[in-house]
Amino acid sequence: MRQIVLPIKDSNVLKEVQDTLLNNFRAGRRNYTIFQIGKATLLRVSDVMHLKMTDTYNEDGTVKSHAFIHDKKTGKPNTLYLKPVVNDLITYKIWLDKNLIKSTWLFPSLKNPTRHISEKQFYKIMAKVGDLLGINYLGTHTMRKTGAYRVYVQSNYNIGLVMKLLNHSSEAMTLEYLGLDRVSTERALDTIDFG
Repeated sequence: MRQIVLPIKDSNVLKEVQDTLLNNFRAGRRNYTIFQIGKATLLRVSDVMHLKMTDTYNEDGTVKSHAFIHDKKTGKPNTLYLKPVVNDLITYKIWLDKNLIKSTWLFPSLKNPTRHISEKQFYKIMAKVGDLLGINYLGTHTMRKTGAYRVYVQSNYNIGLVMKLLNHSSEAMTLEYLGLDRVSTERALDTIDFG
């Protein structure tokens, strides 16, 4: 059976997930930053894991304003706006330096810093967060879906913007991705008098 992964719509639940990522793991700062980057850039987890230090930091250690990558799944170029996560990236760099973690990867494996953390390992981290909090809809796409949902709501339901950020080709695909197709349909059906 396939697990249903949904966006985190409640800000209090989002805060609990972030706090758990940060405080319940040895590499909590890394895990939290992965989540924040995924949420703010709307990248797929595979693209987040493949970010390199040089994608996000200048030679002097400051955070770049933009990162330029090619999406792993589609091969399409993608420009990431990093301003929303500058403080997270600054704090993360301090954590890496303090723990003497050197890697070309932005999110290295602690066991082998020459490799990045795997998608499977991050899935296990998100599953553990779900277990700790009693949430059954968390997965590796939670950060992307949550970011998309927050953009959708806070941009006054600008589905075109969300479609562009997710690189989707249809509004229906985006609404389904946000978990809104069923909700929207049921809301409309609630207003119908079936006699």
